Amino acid sequence: MLEDGKLYIGTSRNPDDSLNKGEYLDLRFGNRHGLVTGATGTGKTVTLQVLAESFSNAGVPVFAADIKGDLSGIAAMGEAKDWVTKRAEQIGFSDFAFQEFPVIFWDLYGEKGHRVRTTIAEMGPLLLARLMDASEAQEGVLNIAFKIADQGGLALMDLKDLQALLNYMGEHATELSNQFGLISKSSVGSLQRGLLVLEQQGAENFFGEPALKISDIMRTTNDGRGAISVLAADKLMMNPRLYATFLLWMLSELFEELPEVGDPDKPKLVFFFDEAHLLFNDAPKVLVERVEQVVRLIRSKGVGVYFVTQNPLDVPETVLAQLGNRVQHALRAYTPREQKAVKTAADTFRPNPAFDCATAITTLGTGEALISTLEGKGAPSIVERTLVRPPSGRVGPLSDGERQAVINVSPVAGLYDKDLDRESAFEILTERARKAAEAEAARRAEEQKAGEDNSAAGRWSLPGFGTEAEDDDRQTKTTARKSSGYQRETVIEAAMKSAARSVATSVGRALVRGILGSLRR
Repeated sequence: MLEDGKLYIGTSRNPDDSLNKGEYLDLRFGNRHGLVTGATGTGKTVTLQVLAESFSNAGVPVFAADIKGDLSGIAAMGEAKDWVTKRAEQIGFSDFAFQEFPVIFWDLYGEKGHRVRTTIAEMGPLLLARLMDASEAQEGVLNIAFKIADQGGLALMDLKDLQALLNYMGEHATELSNQFGLISKSSVGSLQRGLLVLEQQGAENFFGEPALKISDIMRTTNDGRGAISVLAADKLMMNPRLYATFLLWMLSELFEELPEVGDPDKPKLVFFFDEAHLLFNDAPKVLVERVEQVVRLIRSKGVGVYFVTQNPLDVPETVLAQLGNRVQHALRAYTPREQKAVKTAADTFRPNPAFDCATAITTLGTGEALISTLEGKGAPSIVERTLVRPPSGRVGPLSDGERQAVINVSPVAGLYDKDLDRESAFEILTERARKAAEAEAARRAEEQKAGEDNSAAGRWSLPGFGTEAEDDDRQTKTTARKSSGYQRETVIEAAMKSAARSVATSVGRALVRGILGSLRR
């Protein structure tokens, strides 16, 4: 059943249910991407496991998201369940054997696998804006923030670094706007609130160091098998935007870091994107264009991307056109949208005159699929109704103890499990703010001291306006006069003095008005 250079997926059958031939995926075209679709419960996860096992045995590293935890069983030896042995006998799979596979577990939260992180700088403003659901104006401010960080030598590692930079931009918005363009304080405030939301959703676990090295998800074992990296995504799915942004970041990193290899004999890495519709839900046009670009060009880096989703309509047509290897499980066709999905799926296959593709899609059984892969010079094969082979690893989740045992002997154990927090934008800006505050306090102290010296030399000698020594001396003299028999002035004397003061005041006012009047002229 097995052929060199090809992955055995299952055996097709004729309309009369007799076996036809084995269906294979040519390793030469493993980097031409693929699509696995089907309604819930039709066997998509098992197909994903079969493909991951096959690529691993062929020496190709695999990265896959585990949405429900079921894929974790791939790390344990398979079990002789009734449906497993029955399917192997039904398709005549005489070479079938149970097997355990080399698995590395990853988890953004560090609970069910090794911590996997990246930095704010590596994420970049486009993906970060997607993660924060930023408006066009806010995305512009984010681009300016990254420009300022580059020019100022401010390393952006985690959320607190970006928060500190945004605080700095808000405080110096006017000066920075003159140099970089308009920085609206309202946009800065919205981004700051967005960061708080991300923090509450657990995104701070994703940003920091040590950042994931792409080489650690592209490992092979001593016996030549590819390591299968399984991302625990059950908790991550509570924040679907973070999940989609993280996987898109990984694709972007692969695209940027890996060298061009053209069309190799087998892929350098195969990437399974489960629940792929989350990537495109409410995605701005620029992001969809970015995905299309990465999918189109990353195959020359030797990376195959396989989208796994319920409905082929979940994937934009521009991306769908890049997916040459197709596995279509059963679809329901009760609503107009579902009927359209069935027609869309049927139209993407190279027709088989033996059966109607659209009708077959709605009548496929569990573990059965329509399969078409690239062959020859890269043309799609005629679609075949196929019974998918059973997986060799365990079908179902590992226990917590079994998972931990795999983590303990992982080749990356200890590399990512301890946080690092080196000097970055937060520490640099905090230190600058402290020094600026100290300098401002010193300046004010000098101004206050200089003001006191100047006022002491030039103040009038009036009660309450002299120095403390002068005021004390004046108070002492007044007390002495009173104690030496000084008598209060009489009422007549007081009245005469009051009248004199009034006259003097009136004359003074008249003189001042005269002087000011002459100045006005």
